Order: sequence, then structure tokens, then C-alpha cells
Amino acid sequence: GCILDGKLYPFGEIARTENCFRCSCSQDEMRCCSLFHTPIGYDKENCKVIFNKKSCDYDVVQKSDPSKECFVYSRV
Repeated sequence: GCILDGKLYPFGEIARTENCFRCSCSQDEMRCCSLFHTPIGYDKENCKVIFNKKSCDYDVVQKSDPSKECFVYSRV
């Protein structure tokens, strides 16, 4: 298998690792890509970015009230 962040994964396709990556594990290499997109276009003055490990994505919330989401107009 392949080891990523100290955890052993079997050969083949890995739909989701503990750290929110999709990977392909072979005897020669392990290739991974993220399942999340980083927000870059939002109100940086009034909002903050928090990683949500449950949904494997970033939440953008109000600094004054984190229970309220902010509008995100672009991600990378």
C-alpha cells in the first residue's frame, strides 16, 4: 500500500483520505488531488475562512457571527 500522513492506504483508488484528498496508490507512486477549493473572492474585512473537515471544503463565515455564512464569488 501507500503511506500518507502516517496512515496506510491500500493499492488502487482512494475516494477520500482523512485530510480530504482523492488519491491513486500504485507500487511506483501515490498521486493525490484535493477535494476542496480555496475561497479567494469574499469580503476579507468582515469574513474569515474555516476548513470544514466533515464536508471537505472551506466555509466562509462572518467574523462577528461565525454562524452566518458570507457570500463567496470565486474559488481556486
